This record gives sequence, C-alpha cells and structure tokens, in this order.
Amino acid sequence: DEGRLVGLTDILLQGPAVVTFQRGHWCPYCRLNAIGIVEVQQEIAALGGQIVAIMPERGKFARAMKAAVGASFPFLTDMDNGYALSLNLAIWIGAEMERLMGVAYDLPNYQGNSSWFLPIPATFIVGTDGVITDRFVDPDYRRRMDIDDLITALRRAR
Repeated sequence: DEGRLVGLTDILLQGPAVVTFQRGHWCPYCRLNAIGIVEVQQEIAALGGQIVAIMPERGKFARAMKAAVGASFPFLTDMDNGYALSLNLAIWIGAEMERLMGVAYDLPNYQGNSSWFLPIPATFIVGTDGVITDRFVDPDYRRRMDIDDLITALRRAR
C-alpha cells in the first residue's frame, strides 16, 4: 500500500469522499480533528463514504499519526506539499514562525525538506462525480469543519 500514487478518481469509485488536509502529526488541532473523524468513521462508511487524510509528512510520521488516532482510513503523504500547492492550500509560514516553531518541531525532518510550507487545514466533501459539494477552508489552523456538518454534507454528496 505504500509508495504508490493515489488518485482521487480511484477513491471515488468506492463512494463519495471526505478529503481532509492536516498540517502534521505534531499539531494538536490536527490530532483532535482526526480523532473526531475517527469517532464517526463507521457512520461515514455506513453512508458509503470514504475518508482520506493528507499530510505533508514522510510515511513514518503519517503512519504514526494514523496509529495514534486509531484510524482505519488512509493517511496519505503529500510530499513537498505538491497537491496542496496545486489547490492553493499551502503557505510558507514565514521566517518568524519558522524560528519559533523550529524550537519545538523538526519540520524539515518530518517533511523531508526545509521549505517550511504547511497546508491550510481544509476538508472537502467530494461526490462520486468528482464535484466538491461542500468544503471548509480556514487559515486559522485551530478551526475545522464541524463533524456534524461533515456528516450532513456527506449525506448530500451521495
């Protein structure tokens, strides 16, 4: 399952998808958001939905995050934030934040590069036709799509 490209088209063959961008295993808000999604993963599956979490980290850190939150859904790696950049979701955190975050977090090690780019946390609900039916994108990394809103949006996407 590792080391291969995953396309959204392949995911949507199984049903509508919840696609969520996470900043990294080190982010407590990402962890809480992932736990919230894990708590409703059975309900999402019952609705025919798929879940995919995307992180800009090397595989071992994505696997660690998946295990830590008890997810049965994939945590995909977006190396160099390529996919996030293509969606205009990646931002450079700036020299000041790089200096401050660098004290506690080794992002170059986690991501395998020293770019100091992070994805804006975002959640997209994508119908089987590939159309985004709902989204939540907020540069304030503390705010995420409400889980009840996620379920409601997924019901509409079926």
